[in-house]
Amino acid sequence: MNGARWLVQALEAEGVDTIFGYPGGAIMPFYDALHGASLKHVLVRHEQGAAFAANGYARASGRVGVCVATSGPGASNLVTGIADAMLDSVPMVVITGQVATPLMGTDAFQELDVYAMTMPIVKHSFLPRSVDDLRWMLAEAFRLAREGRPGPVLIDLPKDVQLGAAAHLPVHVPSPVAPVPNAPDHSLHEAAAIISQAEKPVVYAGGGVVLGDAVDAFREFVDLTQFPTVLTLKALGALPPSHPCNLGMLGMHGSRAANMAVQECDLLIVVGARFDDRATGKLAEFAPNARVVHLDGDACEIGKLRAAQGSVPGNLGNSLGRLNVVGAQNEGRNGAVRAAWRNTCAERARKHAARYDAPGDKVYAPALLKRMSELAPDAIVACDVGQHQMWVAQHWRFHQPRQHLTSGALGAMGFGLPAAIGAQMEDMDARVVCVSGDGSFMMNIQELATLKRYRLPVKIVLLDNSALGMVRQWQELFFDKRYSEIDLSDNPDFAEVAHAFGIQALHVDKAADVEDALQALLDTDGPALLHVAIDTAANVWPLVPPNHNNAQMLDPDDAGSLDVGQPVGATPSPPTSDSKETTNALPA
Repeated sequence: MNGARWLVQALEAEGVDTIFGYPGGAIMPFYDALHGASLKHVLVRHEQGAAFAANGYARASGRVGVCVATSGPGASNLVTGIADAMLDSVPMVVITGQVATPLMGTDAFQELDVYAMTMPIVKHSFLPRSVDDLRWMLAEAFRLAREGRPGPVLIDLPKDVQLGAAAHLPVHVPSPVAPVPNAPDHSLHEAAAIISQAEKPVVYAGGGVVLGDAVDAFREFVDLTQFPTVLTLKALGALPPSHPCNLGMLGMHGSRAANMAVQECDLLIVVGARFDDRATGKLAEFAPNARVVHLDGDACEIGKLRAAQGSVPGNLGNSLGRLNVVGAQNEGRNGAVRAAWRNTCAERARKHAARYDAPGDKVYAPALLKRMSELAPDAIVACDVGQHQMWVAQHWRFHQPRQHLTSGALGAMGFGLPAAIGAQMEDMDARVVCVSGDGSFMMNIQELATLKRYRLPVKIVLLDNSALGMVRQWQELFFDKRYSEIDLSDNPDFAEVAHAFGIQALHVDKAADVEDALQALLDTDGPALLHVAIDTAANVWPLVPPNHNNAQMLDPDDAGSLDVGQPVGATPSPPTSDSKETTNALPA
C-alpha cells in the first residue's frame, strides 16, 4: 500500500466511479495503482479534453467530476477547463502529478508551479508534502468542491508522495458537507413586504437555482405567484418552456418579451442570479424603475453589482417555500394590476415569438435546432461557444436545467465535444447531443477518437458557416465590416474527418432535407456526426448592442436605427436623467 494506491481507494470511498485523464511521468504511480481498481478511467486525447469531460460529467449529474494529468504541460493543459468550472460553479477535483519534493523549485523536467498558477481559478489548492497529508487533504478537497457554492479544487501530487508507504493510513471516510443555512426570518419578512407592494413584478432566475437544488421550489413559487419570469443562460430549463409565465432568456441575445418586462418592472425578484453583464446590458440602465429582492445561496453576490432593497441570503429552496405565501397577494389590493401586467407580458411573448419560416432553400439553423429539440426532448445538450450557442439557448426547448451544458461565464470554445463525452459516461443510457460550430469543433476534434474507443453514442450537430461566426457578426455590425481573421473557408471535409475516426457522418445543406437528416442522425447506432452547411452571413437576432440597455434590441430590420458604431470598450455615455444609478456598495 503506497500513497497512490491509498488515493485510488479513497476516491472509490468518495463515490467516484469515473475519472478522465492522460498519463505521464510524474503521475505514473497513480496510473499504476489504477490497474485492477474499480474506477473507470477514460483516456482522452488531450488534457483539456479531460478537464472539460469531468466538467460535463459534473454538470449533467451534480456530482463531483474528477480529472487527472501529469506535471508540467499536462497540468497546464487542464487550466482552461478548471477556470470554466470555477466561473460556472462546477464541482470538480483535479489531480495533477508533480515532481518529487526534493526536486521542487529546481526547474526539474516538467516542473511547473501548478499550485500558484491555478490559485485564482480554484476554491482551494493542496500540495501534500508527505503521505500523511493525504488522509485529510482528500476529504477536504471533496468537501470544498461540494460545499456551499460548488467549484474546482486542485491536489498537486508529488511523485514521492505517491510512492510513499501508506499502510498505516486509516480507511478513507468522506467528510460531511455542511448544508447552506436557511435565510434569517427578518430577511424573509422584509422581502415579503416588498413583494406585496409590487404591481409589475418580474422573477429573474439564474444558475443558482440549479446549484441550490431548488428547481422544484422555484417552479412552485412561480406557479403560485404567477409572476412573469425571465431566465439566464444557465437557468434555461428551470421553468418548463411552455409555462405561461416563462418569457425566455434575458440579456444580449434574450427574447424581446423578457428584456422589455425587465426594463418596465417595478420589482425584480432575483433568484440565484448575479447580474452578469451579458444578462444586464448597460448596468446603469438595467431595470431602472425596479426595487430588488435578491435571494442567493452565496451571500457575496447580494449587493455586488446592484443594491438590493431586500437581501435574502441562504438556502434557496427553503427561502422560496417560505415566500410562497406572498402568492396570495395576487388576489388582494394589487391583484387586478398584476393580472393586467401578466397579460401584457404574455401578449408580448406571443407577438415577438421566434419565426421559423425563413425564405430560401438554405438550412435555417434556428429552425433545425428547434426541430431537433422536438425530436429529442429528453436529450442532454453539450454546446460549444459562438453563434450556435445562442441559437441553442434561444430555440432549444429545455425541460430540465441539467439538460443544458454550456460554457457560460468563460465562454470556452472546444467545450462541447468533451463535455458531451463526460455527460455520456455519467449515464450511458442518456441521449446526448453535442451542438458545435466549425470554429469550436476544431479546438478539440481529437476527442472523436475517445468517442470511437468507448463506443459512446453521442450525436454531433456541426453547424458550419465557414467562419468564426460571432466575431464576424460583431465585425459586421460594430467595426464597419472590417473583417479580420474570421475566414474558415478552408475547413476540412468534416464528414470525411469523422469517417477517418471511424464515426458515421451525414451531410445536409438544404432546408427540405433537414427532417430526414435529423431523423437519420438520431436513428444511427453509436456515435454519429451531422454536418450542416449554413449561410456565412447568418446572424443571431435579436441583439443588444454594446453600451446599450436591454430595451434597445436590434433585429435585422432595425439594425441601422441605432448608433451602434461606438467601439467595444469605449467610455460609456452617462445614464439618462430618469435611469436608476447602481452601486457597488453593500446594502445598509
